[in-house]
Amino acid sequence: MKKLSIFFLVALVWLAGTNYRPSLACTSVLVSRGASADGSVMISYLADAGGFMDPLNFYPGGTYEPGDSVDIICWHYGHLLGRIAQVPRTYRVIGNMNEHQVAIGETTFTGREELHDPNGIIDYAAMKYITLQRARTAREAIKIMTGLVEKYGYASTGESFSIADKNEAWVMEFIGKGRHGSGAVWVAARVPEGYIAAHANQARIRKVNWNDTENWMWSEDVVDFARKMGWFEGPKEEFSFVDAYAPVTPRSLMICEGRVWSIFNRAAPSQNFSPEFWRGVVGAEPYPLFIRPDRPITVKDMKGLVRDHFDGTPFYTGAGFSAGPFALPYRWRPLGFTVEGCDRTYSWPRPISQPQTGFSFISQSRNWLPDPIGGIFWYGLDDTYSNAFMPLYVGMLRPPVSLRTGNIVEFDLNSAFWVFNLVANYAYGLYNFMIEDIKKVQYELESRSRAMTKAVDIAAQALYAANPQMMHEYLTEFSVSNAESTVDRWRELAFYLFSKYNDRYIRTGTSLRPWPPGVGYPADFRRRAVEDRPHMYEVRWRQPGEPLY
Repeated sequence: MKKLSIFFLVALVWLAGTNYRPSLACTSVLVSRGASADGSVMISYLADAGGFMDPLNFYPGGTYEPGDSVDIICWHYGHLLGRIAQVPRTYRVIGNMNEHQVAIGETTFTGREELHDPNGIIDYAAMKYITLQRARTAREAIKIMTGLVEKYGYASTGESFSIADKNEAWVMEFIGKGRHGSGAVWVAARVPEGYIAAHANQARIRKVNWNDTENWMWSEDVVDFARKMGWFEGPKEEFSFVDAYAPVTPRSLMICEGRVWSIFNRAAPSQNFSPEFWRGVVGAEPYPLFIRPDRPITVKDMKGLVRDHFDGTPFYTGAGFSAGPFALPYRWRPLGFTVEGCDRTYSWPRPISQPQTGFSFISQSRNWLPDPIGGIFWYGLDDTYSNAFMPLYVGMLRPPVSLRTGNIVEFDLNSAFWVFNLVANYAYGLYNFMIEDIKKVQYELESRSRAMTKAVDIAAQALYAANPQMMHEYLTEFSVSNAESTVDRWRELAFYLFSKYNDRYIRTGTSLRPWPPGVGYPADFRRRAVEDRPHMYEVRWRQPGEPLY
C-alpha cells in the first residue's frame, strides 16, 4: 500500500522545527472573463508572512490503488495531522494551478475567537493543494474543499479563498465551528461577468442572494449556526457573513480593507471610492464585493494592481518622516505600536507590496486554448514591487531548479528566492535611487516574457495537434529556460547595484577616476536633523561655555 504526502515532491525542510505562523498579510484580486482584456480568468495571490519561504510547489499527478492514503502535514508546524483516503487519479499541479487551469489562492481573516479551536485534520493549505490535485473546475473545487472538511474536520481559522478555472472566478468565505460543532460554515459567490473582486485578510461577503443558486453556494447551516451562537437575529434576507463571523475592527479596516480600496481605486477611478470606510469613519459605507473596472484588465494591469504602496494618494507610504531620507515605503514589523504618554493605539499602514512576501502569483486561465497551453502561472518571489513575474505553463513536466532550491535559514545564490531577496533588501537602504534601476530590469524581463508567450502559444498549438508529447517538452523547455534566465538576470542586477551604490556613492560611469558623488540627504531630512540637535552640526567658532552638542 502506498502512503503519499500531500506535499510529495515539495521541499518541507523549512517547516521542520519552525514556529511559522502567518500574519494578516495576503492580498488577492479576482478578474472575471468578461472583465479581462483577452477573455482570461485571472486571480492573484501574495503569500505574505515574516520569515517565510516555500519552494515552488510541483506535483506531477498520478494514479493510485484502493487503500492508498495521503498524509496531511500541518502547514504551520510541519507535524502530521492525520491521513485521508487517496483518489484513483490526481492531476499535475504547478504552484497553485493545476493542469486543468484551476487555480486557488487565499487570505486569512481569522474571524471570531470562539471558532479558532481546530476540530479536524484538514487545514487551509491541505484544502488548497489536495483540491488542486483533484478538481477539473472551480465549482468542483468548492465541492471538494467543503466536502473534505465535512468528512475530516477543519484545522484552521477563517479564510477567504479565490478559486478560478477557465470560465469562472469565485470568492469563498470559510470558517470552522471550533468546539461548537463539526465541519464549517461558508458562503461562495461567483464574480459576475465584467466585474472584479478583491479580498485582503478581512471577510467581505455580506448579503447573500439566496434566490440565485447558479451564482451563489453556501453551507446549509450558515445562518442557523450564527443564530445558535447569538451573532444574528432577524430574517434570513438580512444575514451578513461578515457581521456574523468576522466583524470589522478599526485595525482590520486600516490594514486589510485599505488594500481593497487601493485596488478598487486604481481599477475604477471613475467610481471615486471613498477612503472613509477603511480609515474607520463611523457609518461609512463598506466597499462592494464586486466592481466593474473602468477598462478591461490585462496581465500587465494585474501586476500593477499587486504592486502598490498607496501610490498617488494622500496615504502613499513612501512620503513623510516615517519613510526616512530615501522614501522607503515599508515599515518594519510589528505594525501596531504605542507612544509613551499617549493612551491611543497606532499602526503603520499596510500597503499591498511587502518585504515579507514569500511568493506571489497571477494565474491566467484561457478557455480558447487547450489546457496545457491555456493555463499560465505567472510566478514571482519576494516583494512584488521589486520582483519579476515568470510565466510557467501548466503543460510543463518539470520545475525550474532555482525555484525549488534553498531554505529560509541559509543564504544560497543558486536559490531564486535568495537572489530576489538580495536585490530587494539591498535596495531598502537607498530605496528611491535603487528602485528605478530595478524597475528598468523588471520592465525588460516582463515585457520579454509577455511577448514570448504569444509566440509560444502559437507554436504549442501546432505541436498539440501534431505531437502532444513534444508540445509538453516544448512548454517545459520554455518555462524552465525563461525562468532560469530571469533569475540569472536578477543575479546580475544584484551585482550591478552593489557596485554602483557601493558605500552609498553613485557610480554612473565605468571610469576609475574621478571619484563618484555621494548620495547625501534630502533637504527636509537635513532640516529635521538640525532641529533635533542644533549644536551638534554647527560649523563655527564657539565662545567658551557655549554648548558643544
